Amino acid sequence: MRIGMIGLGRMGANMVRRLVKGGHECVAYDRKPATVAALAAEGAHGANSLAELVRALPAPRAVWIMVPAAIVDPVIGELRPLLTKGDVLIDGGNSNYRDDIRRADELKAAGVRYLDVGTSGGVLGLEQGFCLMIGGEPDAVALLEPALATLAPGGRMPAAARGGAASGAAPGRAASTAAAALGYLHCGPPGAGHFVKMIHNGIEYGLMAAYAEGLNVLAHADAGLSAAAADAETAPLANPRFFQYRLDLAAITEVWRHGSIISSRLLDLTAEALARDEKLTAFGGRVSDSGEGRWTLEAAIETGVPAPVLSAALYSRFESRGQAEFANKVLSAMRLAFGGHAEKSG
Repeated sequence: MRIGMIGLGRMGANMVRRLVKGGHECVAYDRKPATVAALAAEGAHGANSLAELVRALPAPRAVWIMVPAAIVDPVIGELRPLLTKGDVLIDGGNSNYRDDIRRADELKAAGVRYLDVGTSGGVLGLEQGFCLMIGGEPDAVALLEPALATLAPGGRMPAAARGGAASGAAPGRAASTAAAALGYLHCGPPGAGHFVKMIHNGIEYGLMAAYAEGLNVLAHADAGLSAAAADAETAPLANPRFFQYRLDLAAITEVWRHGSIISSRLLDLTAEALARDEKLTAFGGRVSDSGEGRWTLEAAIETGVPAPVLSAALYSRFESRGQAEFANKVLSAMRLAFGGHAEKSG
């Protein structure tokens, strides 16, 4: 099929490459002409404007937006006058699912169908495929299923879905466990795809924090080998002989990758990073959050579902950016006031 792709960043560009490699035609647009030219040299059809992209697509058009959540609405605002009844607009970024519900309602009035597609895979997606979590109406999903299946790790539709889904005549196929086993799933009505992706990313925060904290304990397992300060401001190490291990973190994460119950793709990536530089000297330790973790906790609070691990993981990201600095100053001020405890340097 022929599909338009707007936004050719780290994921958008690789999605175009995977679609072209899978036999689809892609019309690609980005505000950076050099990026469009680079993909055109790899087999995509470059467009110099949104209007040109829309003109290059046959009806019913399929237009995929792969841009930051903050600019999705402006892009839709530019596209809306160019689209006609029956066209499908896909947001594959990390939008808030509540925005998806609103957008689907607004576009429905013009006869334009809307899909929200939570996309996971990052820079590895080109070769390994993208996990796709889809929200929207079944007929629109069926129209897009050939492209969705190509993007997914399986690279194909389930055997029973071939042919019918390609013609748009088999709504519901993508909601099957057979499709899920290939890496894509129609999760439900508008917003469902990004809701599932939101929780996916919240879990990701927790997993990443668990690995980071565990490795940090291992990194300090040699605390008993150094002379500890003996003063009123320092809690003594009860028994230094229990903490005299200089551990090879790169080797430990590597052995965990083989047969361990905690093996995962995140662990694979961590092991690779530690193998390159066990001290991770290229990183400052400032961890950003793009919103999904916050939205996950909002959903948990509103539904009364406890999520202590996910909330702790989000707050640790805030702390990594210095957001706890003033609170720590308050603690130091109180300790000095009530006990005369001066801050220690280092």
